[in-house]
Amino acid sequence: MADVLFSSLVDRLHSCGPVLNAGAADYVFETLYEVATAEGWRDVLQQAEPALRPVVSASPYLAGLMRRDPQRLRETLISAPEARLKAILLATEALEAQAATVETLDIPAAKKILRHLKADTHLLTALADLGDVWSLDHVTAALTRFADAVTSAALALVVREERDKGRLSTYENGERGILPGMFVLAMGKHGAGELNYSSDIDITFFCDLDRLPVNEQVDPQTFADRVARGVSTLLSERTGDGYVFRVDLRLRPDPSSTPTVVSVPFALHYYESVGQNWERAAFIKARAVAGDRVEAKAFMNDLSPFIWRRSLDYPAIADVHSIKRQIHVYKVDERLEAAGANLKLGAGGIREIEFFAQTQQLILGGRDPSLRSKRTLDALDALRRAGHLAPAVAKELKQAYVRLRDWEHRVQMIQDEQTHELPENDDERMRVAVLAGFSNLSRFDLAVSRTLRLVNAHYGELFSESEPLSSSFGSLVFTGVEDDPETIKTLARMGFDHPEQVASTIRAWHHGRIPATRSERGRELFTRLVPRLLEALNETGTPSIAFTRFSVFFSALTAGVQIQSLFLANPKLFHTIVEIMGFSPRLAQMLARHPTSFDAMLDAGFFDPLGEELDHLVSREVERVPPDLEAVMNALRRIGREQQFRIGMQILSGRLSTEAAGAAYARLADACVHHLAPLALEDIVRQAGRLDGQVAILALGKLGSQEMTATSDLDLMAIYLPDDPSTGSSVKGWAAETWFGRFTQRLISALSAPTHEGQLYEIDMKLRPTGAKGPVAVSLAAFENYYTKDADTWEFQALTRARIVWSTSADFADLVRLKVETILRRQRSRSHTALDVLAMRALMEKERPAKGFWDFKLSVGGQVDAEFAAQYLQLIHAEAGGPLRVGTLAALSAMQRAGLAPAAEIEALSTAWKVQQSLAQVMRVSLTAQDDPHNEPEAFQRKLARAVHTRRLDTLEKKLRDIRKKARIAFEKIVRPADI
Repeated sequence: MADVLFSSLVDRLHSCGPVLNAGAADYVFETLYEVATAEGWRDVLQQAEPALRPVVSASPYLAGLMRRDPQRLRETLISAPEARLKAILLATEALEAQAATVETLDIPAAKKILRHLKADTHLLTALADLGDVWSLDHVTAALTRFADAVTSAALALVVREERDKGRLSTYENGERGILPGMFVLAMGKHGAGELNYSSDIDITFFCDLDRLPVNEQVDPQTFADRVARGVSTLLSERTGDGYVFRVDLRLRPDPSSTPTVVSVPFALHYYESVGQNWERAAFIKARAVAGDRVEAKAFMNDLSPFIWRRSLDYPAIADVHSIKRQIHVYKVDERLEAAGANLKLGAGGIREIEFFAQTQQLILGGRDPSLRSKRTLDALDALRRAGHLAPAVAKELKQAYVRLRDWEHRVQMIQDEQTHELPENDDERMRVAVLAGFSNLSRFDLAVSRTLRLVNAHYGELFSESEPLSSSFGSLVFTGVEDDPETIKTLARMGFDHPEQVASTIRAWHHGRIPATRSERGRELFTRLVPRLLEALNETGTPSIAFTRFSVFFSALTAGVQIQSLFLANPKLFHTIVEIMGFSPRLAQMLARHPTSFDAMLDAGFFDPLGEELDHLVSREVERVPPDLEAVMNALRRIGREQQFRIGMQILSGRLSTEAAGAAYARLADACVHHLAPLALEDIVRQAGRLDGQVAILALGKLGSQEMTATSDLDLMAIYLPDDPSTGSSVKGWAAETWFGRFTQRLISALSAPTHEGQLYEIDMKLRPTGAKGPVAVSLAAFENYYTKDADTWEFQALTRARIVWSTSADFADLVRLKVETILRRQRSRSHTALDVLAMRALMEKERPAKGFWDFKLSVGGQVDAEFAAQYLQLIHAEAGGPLRVGTLAALSAMQRAGLAPAAEIEALSTAWKVQQSLAQVMRVSLTAQDDPHNEPEAFQRKLARAVHTRRLDTLEKKLRDIRKKARIAFEKIVRPADI
């Protein structure tokens, strides 16, 4: 009998009990005594019972191991612990040997034996641990030794199955082991010899596929993957006999996109090109445990320069620091409580001690091999001996590490769960306290809390001068291949609907799966950018939507280093971009479809005022491409997108006033017509020859009045004059009407036809004489004749916004302007004009009613009322020399200054037009036609509300209704027949 085990258990547990569930303990011991009495070891059980009762009552799992197989308990109690462990390991190794040598092998029976051996190991290590017979190092070493043996045995059994199925050629089991070419590395705590009680094992399979001894008809990669999956299944599959180990195969290179077994050349290339610092840290602990040891040694030698870099530049060192800085370091006044504490991943937990050591190992170990210890406690000692860690700090961290690992083991012993969290429930947490040797829960909680605070304080001092990479919401850790639970909680607190999906996407970006993070420098910058990104997304009010839009945009970027550097150097700009993703679906879609639009932001003058400089910029871009129509079309679509994006950004940032925004959009459209019209004309000349004459492009609607928004189309009219208008002209059978009509169609196509660069503008030609039924190009004579004899009042209204945007000559442009002004200044009846305007407005309200409250144009009191009033005033006063202005606000203001309209009504109409134009500018930039501001984040609603100097959408709506009501009253007072 192992008296040392008994005495220690008694001293450790019986004296500090309590027995938490006497009934459950009675049930277990009733079964045990029945067997012990029948088999003659009752006296052993009686001696052990006082020490075992607290264990049985606190741990259903350990109680089950004893009750289901009392013989297991007997062997554990009567054997010296080291001898018992040796027997378990020998039995495991025997199965491996049998797989290689025995002619016929009962593989299902062998698998069953492995599960029983794992249960034996668990009971032995638990009792040796609880009784202080073994130290933490001894416990973790025992678990690791068994994991090594069972992994090697599992590989041997799976290979034996493959050999029995005829997939392997004949070979000798020499120095390359059971399967030449393939080897298994233990990673993490398994590799370091620090396995915890209910740990999974992180194993990674690598292979020289050319060396695998497979038969010719067998694909080496398929075979290798089948073997690895077979080993994983054998170890992790649960049966009535339990399981051996949970297996995690995800520490291989980029696990979501690589096969289960990674080829050695691919792995070396991966780590050399896109390997991350957390992967370097993982390989500090890597160790060959099964398979071809010769190949494994060569691989680890080749990988050594990746793990241990002799020289690191500042960005690389800062990126190593990031492994630590992603964890939220609590302030002194933030309580770290035992209830619910995650002993491994939480603040002040085991991971912080591991990262404390590993980050310094990564930075210093390239030049100092003495720091390359796999085990955490050894690493802390090495850092102390080398002078990198104060002796007192090293001592406190080591003691804390041992305490945390002890408590972690006891949490896991209760139900054999892979958990690291202390229960929040007091009764459940008392189970852990009892196993940890505490009879009082308050004392246990105090010990835990003090330890967590101690570790977190030391952790916070490490690289304390560096910028934090966590968040005020909590930790933001995206290293490794699985979700960090504290990070998931942080993301949930930040408002993300699917935190796991966000974490997975960010990890994929860290793996270099998008162009922006494909380079080492790009990944280093991205590490710094992530917390700022997530904080900014939170501030949008709709972080999930914004993240989805940002991910589409970010994934398509090519200039990752340049743009991420810009984001980090210009936080305000970065917040603006993220804000766009949050409440500007339209700009977000533009960036997602055409990420190069963002290139315009790299221009230092991106937010400079937009004036004549816009014309020069467009001209400069056009000059860079060949002077043919197709090339210029594509160039203008590209520059048009960039500048529309720029205008939109200036609108959202408040840098452009309502009037300036409309003028900027119009100036951009003018520039596009200016560059495309001559090329369209040359194209017709090449096709049909030159027809002598002049032509001008007249802008109407919002382009003419320079009141465009992001979604405005172009209202155009082409007016031409042959050299000999009395007789007409023709070229190759094309009459002037056909020739200039073809030119106009070519220009329309150049402005509106989709190309591989997208579409530029929608074109509307319906405002030309006779509308859609007439020719697309109108002769000057026909133009003058139509407006003299046939035009309706609404067409004269439209003509008040006419503006020449391009002409073949300045003289012809002046002539057309003169004709337009002459038409507008003709005599007309005020009463008839008023009746026509009122009738047209009534017809619009009947046939084209407002689509909803947010229809700024057609709503009663909307922009049309102000525009009709301005147009009416110009028409009735033009004959007497009244002012003519293409812009609505300019026209209303001019009428007031000329004393031709009362100030109160002009103010009401001007306010209504300006407020609604301001709202329209923001909404057209931000939203699609289907979007409702009520469904948008509060930040966007506040931006809209600022148009009426408020912060709430409901207040905006109330004020806008009042503004519209006043505008309609003013409209009706201004536009009225003289006799009313």
